Amino acid sequence: MLTVLQRIVEAVNQAPDLDSALRTIVEKARAALGSDVCSVYLADHEAEQFVLMATEGLVLQEHERVALNFGEGLISLAAQREEPLNVANAVEHPNFKLVESVGEEAFRAMLVAPIIHQRKVLGVLAAQQKKARAFSGEEEAFLVTLAAQLATVIAHAEARGLVSGHYSPWLRNLRALAAAPGVAIGQAFIGRPPATLSSVVPRKTDYPWREIHKFRKAVMQTRMQLRELAEQVAEYVAEDTLAIFDVYQSMLDAASLGDAVEAKIKDGWMAQTAVKMAVDDFVSQFEELDDSYLRERAVDVRDLGQRILSFLQDKSTQNHSFPDACILIAEEVTASMLAGVPRDKLQGLVSLQGSTNSHAAIMARSMGIPAVFGVSDIPLAYLSDQHLIVDGYSGDIFVNPPQQLIQEYEILRDEERELVEIVSANRDLPAETEDGIAISLQINAGLNADHQHENLGPFEGIGLYRTEIPFMMRERFPTEKEQYQLYKQILKSCRDKPVVMRTLDVGGDKPLPYFPIQEENPFLGWRGIRMTLDHPEIFLVQVRAMLRANVGLHNLQILLPMISTVDEVEEATRLINQAYFEVRNELVQTNPNLDFKRPLVGVMIEVPALLYQLDAIAPKVDFFSVGTNDLTQYMLAVDRNNPRVASLYDTLNPGMLHALQHIIQRCTELRKPVSVCGEMAGDPGGAILLVAMGYRSLSMSTHNLDKIRWILRHLDSKMLQVLLTQVMSSTHPDQVRRLLRIKLEGLGLGGFVRAGK
Repeated sequence: MLTVLQRIVEAVNQAPDLDSALRTIVEKARAALGSDVCSVYLADHEAEQFVLMATEGLVLQEHERVALNFGEGLISLAAQREEPLNVANAVEHPNFKLVESVGEEAFRAMLVAPIIHQRKVLGVLAAQQKKARAFSGEEEAFLVTLAAQLATVIAHAEARGLVSGHYSPWLRNLRALAAAPGVAIGQAFIGRPPATLSSVVPRKTDYPWREIHKFRKAVMQTRMQLRELAEQVAEYVAEDTLAIFDVYQSMLDAASLGDAVEAKIKDGWMAQTAVKMAVDDFVSQFEELDDSYLRERAVDVRDLGQRILSFLQDKSTQNHSFPDACILIAEEVTASMLAGVPRDKLQGLVSLQGSTNSHAAIMARSMGIPAVFGVSDIPLAYLSDQHLIVDGYSGDIFVNPPQQLIQEYEILRDEERELVEIVSANRDLPAETEDGIAISLQINAGLNADHQHENLGPFEGIGLYRTEIPFMMRERFPTEKEQYQLYKQILKSCRDKPVVMRTLDVGGDKPLPYFPIQEENPFLGWRGIRMTLDHPEIFLVQVRAMLRANVGLHNLQILLPMISTVDEVEEATRLINQAYFEVRNELVQTNPNLDFKRPLVGVMIEVPALLYQLDAIAPKVDFFSVGTNDLTQYMLAVDRNNPRVASLYDTLNPGMLHALQHIIQRCTELRKPVSVCGEMAGDPGGAILLVAMGYRSLSMSTHNLDKIRWILRHLDSKMLQVLLTQVMSSTHPDQVRRLLRIKLEGLGLGGFVRAGK
């Protein structure tokens, strides 16, 4: 049966549309079962009917609609129970409903399996025989397995609009991850990289220095091209977002990609081959990461590699004719690809791969371009030249939508533009509630944070600075001097504001290319503080570099990741103190009057066990910072990057909300400052609840600052407490979301939460 099943699935996957796939299913399933009839019914939830879509054995006239109302027949009973029905003599069953027009009278035995995708019944698969008999257990298992396979086929085909008949109850829409808010209406334009690494055929060379010269010339040309792209977007992109192009430039440095490529050329590989090999190595390292922000750097490395490759292949010149209302679509949209589209034509973007943490997504948010990422199982060619609506709030993409829907979205788009203008016009106002409660808004930063911040409006420092990337973009551990130079640059960029630097957070799930770690379960493995405490020589060098960079600035704060025990805190603070005294003793020899202060040290709350050790840890640290991303993942036992369970990842889960309330209550009682640096802080609903609970320091991506500031200025503490009381008695995230939506709509802020999760 397994071989037969595989052949059926292969045949179905090759079908050009859903109708053909369904006909293939019923034909081959009937032959495999040896039954007299095999039929597929699909659910039309709007008409509340099950529609006979394909059959082998019954009589179905072309263009004839044969349907059973919900609640009628064994078809509905199997769907309602969400389990298979195996009836030896169907006509004797009280739920049997005869469909006379298809010649069903002659059949007695009936086996029905529901077709379910992501908890939604899409239809049923039914087999019938003239002889009254129960289908065998093996036959039942076969039909159930086939129905499960068919569920995915139907869901994907319906989403792709590959329905040639007239019975599809679903609008042609695709689902993706909402990456940048807003509504876009326009024509699809397919973006492709100038060259592809996968096309490179490995070749050796006898003249490595000639290949090195070619590579260095291509790098120089790539640098010039990136500068031109940065200049193109400089006038309408926030300056801190332009740091994305600095990240690209830094990756081209010899200490990053350059040395790796030239080392492979010296091993005898041609320049194109060496670029492919080095880039593939870096990409594989980044793609294995748990931290979604860092994992998305694989996109940047691949993009750079392909740009270098285009110059090596003399394919760098591309002249495009963009539609006037252009929606950029690519397998993997990159920041540089986005910068290449004229701003006056660019309306939105769709990336089939990638996530909301990619640099393209960050740049889209800064530009105010609606964007969605992660469209499942859609061929790129299918969207070519299609007219689209992109909903950057819900993640919906409508393909060739009807005029009525276009008009509705045009109204929404106009409302969004008005909202953006209002928020931007008030960006210089302080972040405080109507009754004067001040909220400290900070930003999360990656590799570069040294741009001027005039365009951001008021913010109070960097609440989370990730230090991992410099370690990952090298063939060795960075020296103390290299780290010092980078940290000095970051600290100087926020001279009068605190900068919270997280110590190295790599390990089993964030491997370094020169320090590989193999683990069965990297999410729960040797990572963060666990790894650095086992290698104090790494930890001490990093802390020394931070301390030296802080001389004369005094705005450094050190944050310890992945803490789960008191012992880890004690050992980490001991090493920090050791580094402090070492650096101080070195510096005072040349400057006896040097004002050298020990920075504040804090702990990330991201491991659930820490919730019950706050009393013991509080006396040993200066502050806490809640990492809601990992805390949610560990609290709910959900890998949010696994599409099968990602829907369960929800920071508004009641269990997560009670954990957050426990943290702020205990930290308040312990008189210990606590901030939030996860994505929840930059989400309108999440920020409202955090402030209602008592959190007064939120760190977020720069594109969320103005929005959160504006929302906070329309709230007051009395209203927040009423809302919090209602929310904390909820039993489902959807209840929480509904309460937030009602409250914001009542305040005239419904546009911020128009979408669901």
